[in-house]
Amino acid sequence: QVQLVESGGGLVQAGGSLRLSCAASGRTFSTQAMGWFRQAPGKEREFVAAIRWSDGVTRYTDSTKGRFTISRDSTKNTVYLQMNSLEPEDTAVYYCATGPVVLTTTPKLYQYWGQGTQVTVST
Repeated sequence: QVQLVESGGGLVQAGGSLRLSCAASGRTFSTQAMGWFRQAPGKEREFVAAIRWSDGVTRYTDSTKGRFTISRDSTKNTVYLQMNSLEPEDTAVYYCATGPVVLTTTPKLYQYWGQGTQVTVST
């Protein structure tokens, strides 16, 4: 199994920035990719970004492209999500998860999930 722990969430004003971290432990050698998802109250969980562990190839959803950057540090088994120019619509619980090498946007294809970290963007 793989254990994931997210951190870095909080309250920020619109236009501000946050950096989320996701630390992985356990059987991390089997991890092919990592993804970030978010879920706002009353809404379905949606894909935000993903990164392939081997070569760093990334994928973003259109609403975050240009504002969010996903990266990884293999030495620390950690994935980051740098979020800039935050908008109130970005308010949600953010989750990281381990996923397949194809960088899919489908949550059910991701295997292990963290507990999530709350991001709140105020006007």
